[in-house]
Amino acid sequence: MKVLVTFWTQTGNTRKIAEAIFDSLLCKKEIKAFDEVDTLDGFDLTFIGFPVMQFGPPYAAKKFIAAHAPGKTIALFLTHATPSNSDDQAQQELLIKELDNCRSVCSDTNLMDIYHCMGELSQKIANELLASGIPMLMKFAEMRRLTIGHPNSDELEQARKFAVRLITADGVNSPN
Repeated sequence: MKVLVTFWTQTGNTRKIAEAIFDSLLCKKEIKAFDEVDTLDGFDLTFIGFPVMQFGPPYAAKKFIAAHAPGKTIALFLTHATPSNSDDQAQQELLIKELDNCRSVCSDTNLMDIYHCMGELSQKIANELLASGIPMLMKFAEMRRLTIGHPNSDELEQARKFAVRLITADGVNSPN
């Protein structure tokens, strides 16, 4: 089996997850940023990663998936600034909608699964959200302190386990 791990990152959070996934794979593998990928042909599985932005996939991810992924077997890995384990029902509903928005751009693919975790919201982006004057975005920016240090070691380990689970389901995580 040959696997590609590809990603788009704005602040480095998604790159950390990409590297954790890549390092967990024992099969033939490559890791590349979106702009280094010409085709997904020749890969049995492609892990595609990006940050959730504006409640869904960023334009770069939509464009990449539309251009390269139809008919391909893929798995998504996402970073976001929404707490994954919050007791706040509204936050959990928002996260579900964000994940559904990301899933929806993969309708022409064989989407195996999605891994997601919190990533650190940069101070720059938090400042932009605070300056927006939009109450919902301002509230989101105020939660930045909860994101500091993410993805953490537990989230990186969960990403590794996610990758291994997907490829060992077919018995393919071996160096041969």
